[in-house]
Amino acid sequence: MNGKTSIFRLLTLGFGYGFLYLPIVSVVIYSFNASAMVTVWGGFSTHWYGALFQDQQVLNALGLSLEVAFLSATIALVMGTLAGYVLARFGVFSGRTLFSGMVTAPLVVPEVIGAIATLLLFVDMKELIGWPSSRGAGALAVAHAAYTLSYGAVVVQSRLADMDRSVEEAAQDLGARPWKVFMVITLPIISPALVSGWLLAFSLSLDDVVTSAFVAGPGATTLPLYVFASVKLGVKPEINAIGTIIVAVVATATIISGVWVTHRERSRMRSVNKLREEELQAIGSLTAA
Repeated sequence: MNGKTSIFRLLTLGFGYGFLYLPIVSVVIYSFNASAMVTVWGGFSTHWYGALFQDQQVLNALGLSLEVAFLSATIALVMGTLAGYVLARFGVFSGRTLFSGMVTAPLVVPEVIGAIATLLLFVDMKELIGWPSSRGAGALAVAHAAYTLSYGAVVVQSRLADMDRSVEEAAQDLGARPWKVFMVITLPIISPALVSGWLLAFSLSLDDVVTSAFVAGPGATTLPLYVFASVKLGVKPEINAIGTIIVAVVATATIISGVWVTHRERSRMRSVNKLREEELQAIGSLTAA
């Protein structure tokens, strides 16, 4: 019975991984296809990568996407960190339920509804204050941040909820003000969660199609919009090259961030254990005296 269960689990695991990653593997393989037919293998070649980097339209779309993703991830990180800190540290306060619902609403509200609402907001704002005038990178970054900040808030809130507050309390007992405790103690401890939240917001913004399609003005074509428009006319070999580059960048960033987060967590645990040992030794010395 155990043998059959193990085989079933392995088959299920293999099917799940195959369902998720075999399409990505096929994109990577066919990005090196010499044939112009994306489904017919014509030999190994890097021709389409060269053609990709010579296409100025693709480079402009990629540059805009990276700019928007960086700005929106940074905005979402700052706003999400503040929101998560309020929800984790301020306890019960008037309007907490409403505030919590507004922070987490983008997680459950269909993206198309949020995109339409953002578009209408920007149209009204342009008439009232003249911004955004062209709905370019800045407007896209704000629209994406409004959607992704909830992810950062949830990650930070979860990390703060599991955090040992004794270190913060010790710093306050030694005379540190709340703002200094937050900057010197809290932020370094939750830095792995901040990195995770930023990367999550960055990837969601880089991959966004719906919000960008509604909000982007004329000439503001992000890479997902370019790929979507190209696929409707037929898949080109350059699309496989774009997908391979994105997969490589995301995989590299994920590995680096994972190694860094693991290293920081181990360093934190060593520091905490050292402090506890020193505290126990001090208590032992006082007891002996």
